[in-house]
Amino acid sequence: MIIDVFSELQKAKPWPQNHERKVLEEAIEQARLADALGYGCWWNVEHHGATEFSYSSAPELMPVVLSQHTKRLRFGHSGILAPFKINHPLRIAERAAFLDLVSGGRLELGLARSGGNEWTTFGVEAETTREQLREALQMIPRMWTETPFSWDSPNLTIPARDVVPKPLQRPHPPLWQTCTSPESFEMAGELGVGALATTLLSPLASLASLFEHYQRGLDRMQPCSQVVNAQRAVFTFVHCAETREAAIESRAGEAALWFVNAAPRVFNVPRDIWIDAIRGDLQASDPAATRELEAPEAPIPDDDIDDPVPVIRLLNRQRAGQVLDPEEVFEVLDAVESVIIGDPERCEQKMRGYAELGADRLMCLHQFGALAPERVLESLRITGEVLIPKFA
Repeated sequence: MIIDVFSELQKAKPWPQNHERKVLEEAIEQARLADALGYGCWWNVEHHGATEFSYSSAPELMPVVLSQHTKRLRFGHSGILAPFKINHPLRIAERAAFLDLVSGGRLELGLARSGGNEWTTFGVEAETTREQLREALQMIPRMWTETPFSWDSPNLTIPARDVVPKPLQRPHPPLWQTCTSPESFEMAGELGVGALATTLLSPLASLASLFEHYQRGLDRMQPCSQVVNAQRAVFTFVHCAETREAAIESRAGEAALWFVNAAPRVFNVPRDIWIDAIRGDLQASDPAATRELEAPEAPIPDDDIDDPVPVIRLLNRQRAGQVLDPEEVFEVLDAVESVIIGDPERCEQKMRGYAELGADRLMCLHQFGALAPERVLESLRITGEVLIPKFA
């Protein structure tokens, strides 16, 4: 299993002076360290207007910057938002090829369907997004390999054009799809592209089920490109400290809870999608479920501060403004097999759970919430020095 880095370019409040510049400077420092320690790939996202949660609104630019500070680290998109009103496929192909050239052939291109307020911001019709994602994954590799290229569908018409530049990797870089539902995993498999998954606080049994859907898609694969990528990658919280006590002291557990509580608020989508996932309920990919809420969300039963599920109970108490006990948070999250927080021995045990499920890449979210920059670097260092060799 390859160990990667996943980055939201995140900086939770309270903010230091010039915090936006600092988060970029910290990312450069993290990437340099990851490059030296043997991490496989640096994955970044695309979000817009996601204050606190993500400053990755120009996802094609940050990897270009990082490529000039590194030598071997690959750069992945997880992923570029695929609806045509957000990113025209031709622009995606051009910018991705530019990154592949300046990085010396280190690009992994992933696309995402998006949702919530990003659909509203760009005037995206939710019902068209899945088909537009599929078309983008079909178009872009042809743009890289055909001269001239043309396309004609009910969603988009492109007259014959020479798309330049072409990527350095031949015939083209690997393709990936951000997947969140059984349908999306099957679609990725059918197209022969890698599946980018998330667990966060969800049971690993849910991930195993989603991997089964991906395999079903692979079994009837009709590749969308000349490069078949059948890898399964998954991102989750990772904070590796020297000792159990240091992991508790870092308050990484509370930072992870903040992340899960912040996401539905920042993207203005129903919180129960996240809570249901934690309970192990796999949801169908209904566009209505991920639209932006038209009014502030009313309290729902999942706000119960005495919820029988311990991690949901802590989420609800944090959301209600209660002070949490760091040791209790650590103990609760330690029992959640998908969350990797602890000393090297414990982190290795949990990482092996992902490897046993068939994950080809583990995308480690080291910087999340209000974790101090020095603790993020320490987690990167320990993971790189101690754990990466064990999975090489």
